Amino acid sequence: MTAVGSIRSFPQAVREIWGRRELLGMLVRRELKARYRDSSLGALWSLIRPLTMLLIYYVAIGKFLGAERSIPQFAIFVFTGLTVWQLFNEIVVGATRSIVDNASLIKKIYLPREIFPLAAVGSALVNFAIMFVVLLAATLVLGQPPRLEALWTVPAGFIMLVLFSFALGLLAAALNVYFRDVQHLVEIVLLILFWASPIVYSYQQVHSILQGGWIEQVYLANPVTTVVLYFQQGMWAAGPSDGMPEGSLLRLLIAFVVSVVLLWAAQRVFARLEGNFAQEL
Repeated sequence: MTAVGSIRSFPQAVREIWGRRELLGMLVRRELKARYRDSSLGALWSLIRPLTMLLIYYVAIGKFLGAERSIPQFAIFVFTGLTVWQLFNEIVVGATRSIVDNASLIKKIYLPREIFPLAAVGSALVNFAIMFVVLLAATLVLGQPPRLEALWTVPAGFIMLVLFSFALGLLAAALNVYFRDVQHLVEIVLLILFWASPIVYSYQQVHSILQGGWIEQVYLANPVTTVVLYFQQGMWAAGPSDGMPEGSLLRLLIAFVVSVVLLWAAQRVFARLEGNFAQEL
C-alpha cells in the first residue's frame, strides 16, 4: 500500500485503481442509487432534464426564433448536441465535487482518491448510454438513421471527450478541496462552453458570419465543439455531409493528444495535493 504522504507516479496510480476496480464498480452503483433514492421514476429522471431542455430549445429556438427553417431535423440536431453536453457536464461537475462529497470516507480509510472522480465518470457514462439509445431510436423512428460511412466519428469523439472531461474534473476535484469556490467557477465556465459549442445553433451559421477568420479558429479550438461536430456528422443524417470544417481530423488528433497530456498533468497535481485532503476536509 502506498503511504498517504508519498507522491505516486502515474503508473502507480493506474495500478492501484485497477487493483480496486471492484470497489470502483461499487462506488458507481452507490452513486446511481443515491441519485435515485426514494424516487418512484428512478433512472427516468436522467432523461427528464435533457428532454425538458430539448423541448425548451425546440420550441423557443426552433419554432419561435425559426431555427428549424435553416436546420433540418432540428430535434435530432439539438438532442445530438445535448447528449454530448450532458456527458461532458456530468463528468466535470460530478468529478469536481467527488472528493468533498466523500469527505467522511476519505478521512477514515486510505484508498486511491482518484477512484472518486472515476466513479463520477462511471455514473455519467450510464446516463449517457440511456440518452444515446434514445437518440439512436429517434433517428430510426424519424427515418433519419445515422450515416454508416461516418459513424466512426461518434466513438472517436466519445473517447476524446471522456479523456478531456475526466482530466478537467480530476484537476478541479483536487483544487476544490482547498478552494471551495472552484465548483462555482466550474459551473460558470461550463455555462460559457455550452453557448460556445454548436448545440442549439449550427456551425454553418457560425462560419457564415466569421468566414474562417481567427475568431472562428479560436471557436474551433474548443474541444467540446469538435466532439459535437463529430457526433453530428455521424448521427445527424439530415445535416450536410461535408459540414465538418477544414482540418477537423487534425484538430481532433491534437485535442486527443492535449487531453492525454492534460490527464497526466492533472493526475500529477492531484497526487501532490491529495496528501492533505483529510486535513482540509
